[in-house]
Amino acid sequence: MSLKTPKLTVVGAGPGDPDLITLKAIKAIESADVILYDALINESLLKYASVSAELIFVGKRKGCYAFQQEQINELIVTKAKEKGHVVRLKGGDPFIFGRGAEEIDYVQQFGLETYVVPGISSSIAVPAYQGIPLTKRGASESFWVITGTTKAHQLSDDVAIAAKSTATVVILMGMGKLDEIVQIFSNENKQDTPVAIIQEGTTENEKFGFGTIGTISKVVAEKQLANPAIIVIGDVVKERVQLTSIYKELNKA
Repeated sequence: MSLKTPKLTVVGAGPGDPDLITLKAIKAIESADVILYDALINESLLKYASVSAELIFVGKRKGCYAFQQEQINELIVTKAKEKGHVVRLKGGDPFIFGRGAEEIDYVQQFGLETYVVPGISSSIAVPAYQGIPLTKRGASESFWVITGTTKAHQLSDDVAIAAKSTATVVILMGMGKLDEIVQIFSNENKQDTPVAIIQEGTTENEKFGFGTIGTISKVVAEKQLANPAIIVIGDVVKERVQLTSIYKELNKA
């Protein structure tokens, strides 16, 4: 057992662009004895780790699990008691559909000190990189961030509630439920509502498609968009078109 105090720091790695990591996150990575990192983090962030740190990939993608969540929980405790400071490095923000709170709840039973370093959520940063403001005076007064797939692998009931509102709706992990989402919004007579789908946003592999509730399924098929992707629904999507037009006009001058 290590003489160091067993502790866990759950760190948000941001949406993909490594420059969007926070200074506090870098300091945590630098001080880690063990780093357990997910599939969605940018692995270039591991350059900040100590040469003596143990790096363990525990990534999870749909249908492919290096470790089950219960195994990850147990591994955090084992490694913290063995080596000291464990950093759990997660994509985006660990408290926004990142299961960071679950891991903290588990390890606190074993007396570990726990800390959290928030990360920039993909729900906000990915639309911003495409020039889409989630709120804008006169266009949207609020926004919803909803998981597309619940623990029971069903579409969240919140999508139907959000579809009745005038808010911007951001759906994470929802590509597998796109047909259901389109139907829900269509039932609210929102076939003309703008939609953006952004795959691997803020990274060099970013792909995107724009349309409306009525056309977005065709756009996805044509552009072969898939997870990991974010779905943005609302009038603010049109703001990107305006920004692009302004940019083109400036370049003509």
